[in-house]
Amino acid sequence: MAFDGITTAALVHEIKSRALGGRVYKIAQPEPDELMLTIKTAKGKTDRLLISAGASLPFVYYTDKNVVSPMVAPNFCMLLRKHLQNGRITDVSQPGLERIIRISVEHLDEMGDLCRKVLVIELMGKYSNIIFCDSEDMIIDSIKHVSASVSSVREVLPGRKYFIPETQDKLDPTRPISEENFDKAIRKSAQNNIKSIYNSFTGFSPVMASELSYRAGIDGNQPNAADSPEDMKRLYEAFSELMSQVAEGSFSPEIVYEDEIPKEFSAVHLSEYDDLESEKYESISEVLENYYAKRNSVTRIRQRSSDIRKIVTTILERDYKKLDIQRKQLKDTEKKDKYRIYGEMLNTYGYSAEEGAKSLTCENYYTNEEITIPLDPQLSATDNAKKYFERYQKLKRTQEAVTVQMKETEDDIAHLESIQNALDIAVDEADLKQIRDELSDSGYVKKHPVKRKGERKMVSKPLHYVSSDGFDIYVGKNNYQNDELTFKFANGNDWWFHSKKFPGSHVVLRSKGMTQDEIPDRAFNEAGALAAYYSKGRGQSKVEIDYVIKKEVKKPAGSKPGFVVYYTNYSMAIDSDISSLKLIEE
Repeated sequence: MAFDGITTAALVHEIKSRALGGRVYKIAQPEPDELMLTIKTAKGKTDRLLISAGASLPFVYYTDKNVVSPMVAPNFCMLLRKHLQNGRITDVSQPGLERIIRISVEHLDEMGDLCRKVLVIELMGKYSNIIFCDSEDMIIDSIKHVSASVSSVREVLPGRKYFIPETQDKLDPTRPISEENFDKAIRKSAQNNIKSIYNSFTGFSPVMASELSYRAGIDGNQPNAADSPEDMKRLYEAFSELMSQVAEGSFSPEIVYEDEIPKEFSAVHLSEYDDLESEKYESISEVLENYYAKRNSVTRIRQRSSDIRKIVTTILERDYKKLDIQRKQLKDTEKKDKYRIYGEMLNTYGYSAEEGAKSLTCENYYTNEEITIPLDPQLSATDNAKKYFERYQKLKRTQEAVTVQMKETEDDIAHLESIQNALDIAVDEADLKQIRDELSDSGYVKKHPVKRKGERKMVSKPLHYVSSDGFDIYVGKNNYQNDELTFKFANGNDWWFHSKKFPGSHVVLRSKGMTQDEIPDRAFNEAGALAAYYSKGRGQSKVEIDYVIKKEVKKPAGSKPGFVVYYTNYSMAIDSDISSLKLIEE
């Protein structure tokens, strides 16, 4: 799933058709490497263009969703507002088939003179950037500064001249290329056809190179040296046809799925995957929003939660080691009863022990078997018995203490593993805040400073699904939500679901006042699937799920967040497929 030059070309075509002649109405910087441009189009419509220079997920697409911005705008955002706000978009272009979008904006400066500025968006993986230039391509500022110590090839700093990074002698496929030059470019290096294509022409990704080979009817993994003249002719024809589509703006955006999971997205039809399910879209923005919005959210949450994950993992590793030691200590106490029996036997048969003897053999009246008891020859039989009783009492005390400690450690591990699961399913900052609060309230981390007046209060809510039969199903995303969902939100006659063996979410199926027999089995199965999906058992072929009417679920006094008990329940074994369920955005 590569953001290649052809995807960029489709975006430029879309942005140009929608934004040209429009005015930059608002500028926001919701993330350190993101911009949101609100554009009043020439037709009077309001569009939102989301731009990201994220190292792992750079993108540009139109969206209907608004984003939460910082209370105080970053300096780069303030600079853009000063120069571009209320400016008119006069051009949107792409140099060749580079992964670069140039948005030209005309505006009036402080003296009332008409000026032109350019916002350059480079979508180049970890080198992605958003660069603000004047009409002479001198850099005014950028969302990321790149000094000579970071890149010896190109500095991206205020006052430097902007230029496009080197393309390693690749040909520009938007310019006319003869069949002879195409052949030379492909055969220039001894590689397979896929590598030869994307290493020879700018803007081609491995996915598009593979598609081109497929359209030409040749093996993409075949060394180019094995290509016949006929193979090369078909490859050139497929290449020319594709570039004609790009030049004409004839795009067919789609997402290809494998086992209901997005496999590839493309601005043109990928005939190579005709045997797989695909979904067509009206615009490349819809494709990118559907794919990248989810990926971007997951990636950012993982980045933002890395410190919490590290803390939880460190404590868990410590607890696992502690539990291992405690189990060994508990095993060592198993011989305590042997010492008690030795003491009792010595009290009974000690009179027969000879002075200075190293052992005493007698009958164990519990088993009617003969046993040999080791003795300290320096002590009397009575003192030896006393010594064994002391060992027994010590091991008994150890057993009792270690049993309590093990229960505490096991509870701690279960709690931390539930927090790990909550981190895996967190979808926004509000979820992370609740998890941080739980960690601090539980004493794992220091308390956060009191929220300052004026700061936005982040509200995190359970996930809301609707079953195939129209029943509402709610999923807690962390332990605080689980407690809230189960004991404050759910009614007594609703149904409660949870993974039997894995940490996971509390899931509540709203009964609508119906009895168990009146609720369709499918609703129970779908709620069970959600409990499997939002647990550590996700991905297993079958996950055992307990479910019970909610009034049977109790929370012991003083128990950890998310912990409950129940004694009467039903069980099901189900996979974690939730494709039949609709998630309600709230």
